[in-house]
Amino acid sequence: MSGTEHLTVRREGATLVLTLDRPEAKNALSIAMLVGLYDGWLEADADDSIRSIVLTGAGGSFCAGMDLKALAGRGMEGERHRDRLKADPDLHWKAMLRHHRPRKPVIAAVEGYCVAGGTEMLQGTDIRVAGESATFGLFEVKRGLFPIGGSTVRLPRQIPRTHALEMLLTGRPYTAREAADIGLIGHVVPDGTALEQALEIAERVNACAPLAVEAVKASVYAAAELTEADGLAAELARGWPVFDTDDAKEGARAFAEKRAPVYKRA
Repeated sequence: MSGTEHLTVRREGATLVLTLDRPEAKNALSIAMLVGLYDGWLEADADDSIRSIVLTGAGGSFCAGMDLKALAGRGMEGERHRDRLKADPDLHWKAMLRHHRPRKPVIAAVEGYCVAGGTEMLQGTDIRVAGESATFGLFEVKRGLFPIGGSTVRLPRQIPRTHALEMLLTGRPYTAREAADIGLIGHVVPDGTALEQALEIAERVNACAPLAVEAVKASVYAAAELTEADGLAAELARGWPVFDTDDAKEGARAFAEKRAPVYKRA
């Protein structure tokens, strides 16, 4: 199982849990964290026994964004991972889900700060749960910077444009309730329970047929770039073969026999 000094990896049944683990820096992104994240996404893609991924943070925070000092190479922290960045200059964008989309559903469990690069990475996840004291925001314009992690493209596609522009142009913090009201997150739960709720959602995903789950996720994202007519055609091409899988036959048998299905990904 992969992992680095700033990114821990563990299994919860069929769920791979990736934990940003640099609490002293509110889990600001470091080289070690980015390398661990990317390796975690690849591990989930490669292992068919993994059916979902939960992304969370240690120490009561999700992610406070990029640690520019660490990425600039000041000090030796993470130095042993620098060759990975040299070998793949796009690795940091893949790690942050800007240039990589895992096949399996990714569920974010947010506590505390989820700002700047944290909010940008959040937009690459599929289902989002947050503790009620969580804070979201894109602060780049207040610092003379640009949210280059994808937010000017993704955010207006995920929430109404007026809310996206307000978040991008004011650089103000948003509470979890505000984030839910505008559609950035789906669940607000008591503080300290976001991971528990995310794992419960993951279990519900895991109980479904994995080939169908992956096909549905892929179709949703592919269709977002197409006209309705082209999207419907693509959906048919991607979805129809699922009906001929062993999973589909098992689902029908289980329904008829009034039992829980046992899916084997075939």
